[in-house]
Amino acid sequence: MSGGGANGSHNGGLNEMVVESVRVHMLSSQHVVILRDTGHNRYLPIWIGPWEANAIAMRLQGVTPERPMTHDLFSQALSELGVTLKRIIVSDLAEDTFRARLQLLVDGRELDLDARPSDAIALAVRGGVPIFATDSVLDRAGVTPEGAEEEKLSVFREFVNSLNVDLPDEPDEGRRSE
Repeated sequence: MSGGGANGSHNGGLNEMVVESVRVHMLSSQHVVILRDTGHNRYLPIWIGPWEANAIAMRLQGVTPERPMTHDLFSQALSELGVTLKRIIVSDLAEDTFRARLQLLVDGRELDLDARPSDAIALAVRGGVPIFATDSVLDRAGVTPEGAEEEKLSVFREFVNSLNVDLPDEPDEGRRSE
């Protein structure tokens, strides 16, 4: 079930994601939010603006600003109006631009709104709601670390093999004389 509507509603299955980190690229000073697939060893890096990066990072660190930031205000307004954010979906990738969907519940009616992923993620971390990415987005932009586990183990193996330890051939405490 893959294919492509412009709104990303027909892009296949959904994969639950969590915010792994928010980082700054040292050379370009650009910000990136890294989502981790909870079911597989893959990541989705999304380049975002500094304000959105700050909004996501502050919430993840438990920092509450003295005055509400835009995402706090919007989240509070939704709540006061009886609107529930059910989940967000990173739904599409077109011309190097990600798209997201806010799935809302209003008076028993479901609403689906177009959003920038950075804003959607900032709202999701405030509301503690699930974050998803479609199969097609992960197939195109997901990153799977190559041999990360094997590399960690190989370093350990090299260390153990470098040890010059004579182990006894038998578990007996004493040695037999011939």
